[in-house]
Amino acid sequence: MMKPIRQLTKEELSLVRSRTLEHYERSVDAFWRGTKDHDVSQNIDALLRHIEASPPLSILDLGCGPGRDLIALRALGHEPVGLDGALGFVRMARERSGCSVLHQDLLALDLPALTFDGIFANAVLFHVPTQELPRVLRDLWNTLVPRGVLFVSNPRGPDIEEWHGLRYGSYLSWPTWRDYAISAGFEELEHYYRPPGRPRAEQPWLASVWRKLAA
Repeated sequence: MMKPIRQLTKEELSLVRSRTLEHYERSVDAFWRGTKDHDVSQNIDALLRHIEASPPLSILDLGCGPGRDLIALRALGHEPVGLDGALGFVRMARERSGCSVLHQDLLALDLPALTFDGIFANAVLFHVPTQELPRVLRDLWNTLVPRGVLFVSNPRGPDIEEWHGLRYGSYLSWPTWRDYAISAGFEELEHYYRPPGRPRAEQPWLASVWRKLAA
């Protein structure tokens, strides 16, 4: 079992959940305007090229926000399902994408087993405190089909957990993130830093792709 960076009380975990969601609920429209033109095609391609199933693929867009990547995945001919904890995002994503979008908290996932060919977790899992990360990763493992693929992109850091305004984040180095993923039953397919083409000091995002191993 991985040792968490911080050990939070039940009350602190509740605060992490409520304040982080409050931040996003307050900024639904602004978040859409600020992110709708972000190019994450590199990340979508990284997920899709490792999935062995035949299209159309069943893909969970974890932390889908207002629906940008649901729209992109659907345009590629796949069958994406969104999930977000912020109700404002859920409503907007449903309206903009026409996809099914689940309203679920990251810390209380209730996902069907053996359902998705892939999971696209772009800029979301860093909100999970490290003491909860093994359980959340196992929930994702369970909902993937055998040999399903998990894509993850998180802001990297020196293995710290802290508040940034109302948002709580876990900022992990590559070795630490790799250990969490492997402990949860995944094998590494690739990892890289973003944005592409810049010096490492100017690449704050760590992206990685993982395959579900047999139990």
